[in-house]
Amino acid sequence: MPRPFAILTAFITTATALTAAVAAPVTASAAISCDTATTGGSTFYDGPSASVKYDARFSNSSMTVPELGSYTPQGAGTWYNWDGSGQNLILVASYRSGADSHIYGINPSTGATVGVVAVAEAHVGGITTSKGWAFVAGTSNTIRKYRLTELRDAMKAAGTPYLAQVGTARSVAGASFLTSYGDSVWSGSFNETGRGTMYEYKIADDGTLTTVAGAWEIPTKTQGLLVTATHFIYATSYGRDNRSNLYVVRRGQKDLDAATLSCFRSPSMAEGITEYNGTAYQVYESGSYLYSGDPATLNVISKIHKATVSSLTSLA
Repeated sequence: MPRPFAILTAFITTATALTAAVAAPVTASAAISCDTATTGGSTFYDGPSASVKYDARFSNSSMTVPELGSYTPQGAGTWYNWDGSGQNLILVASYRSGADSHIYGINPSTGATVGVVAVAEAHVGGITTSKGWAFVAGTSNTIRKYRLTELRDAMKAAGTPYLAQVGTARSVAGASFLTSYGDSVWSGSFNETGRGTMYEYKIADDGTLTTVAGAWEIPTKTQGLLVTATHFIYATSYGRDNRSNLYVVRRGQKDLDAATLSCFRSPSMAEGITEYNGTAYQVYESGSYLYSGDPATLNVISKIHKATVSSLTSLA
């Protein structure tokens, strides 16, 4: 039978441990390790190698982002059968401070720009099409919508016609980037110092977006997103002198630490990423006039880079 002193000592020790456990601060999520191995040799793009994994999977597409001398690209999307003739477009949304933003329609087969459309000024961090609508990131965490029939007519018109949004922009939790998959838009917030969040929004026939409950945790500094049936692919970046990251995350877990994922370095200043016919297309803002002449810009990239989606999703 324990002595009274021993019982008292054990009680005090246990109580102290419990108090310490309760008082201890909640620890932050552990940092996710990214593969940083580089080739050290020449690459198909300007500047140093981003990583072995990137250089082995990506290459230059035929597409050069338009108007880099006056505009800065951000969002990227895909528009299948845009004019009813079976032709498809890669859409790039670009901004210029104090001016209308521009939407470029680029033929992924030829690299030709088939049209330019002006929309109201915004940072336009994301653009996507679904169910007869184009959705574009607006100002102050909003999503604007445009009828694809009206965008098609504007894209075919000469010059740079202005297209007004339909209705009032939809306020959301975050619109630093956005994309769509099926009948849903996915949109989230950029966070420079920690992980961000994103939500799924169901698209009604009239373009109304209805929030699906439950936020998804996303990587720090997310700038672009590609969604597949099985994976999220996040493009993250911040700073002209820093490499970017690509995160390939298997869908199913809202908690990023519980998800199966892979991360590797990509060239500096990655922005929107989109999928067309099994190919991922990655846009960079480093080719813009704001950064291309700065010696601190690690990789000056004007071409849209491409990789097979399967080469990315196979990593996780």
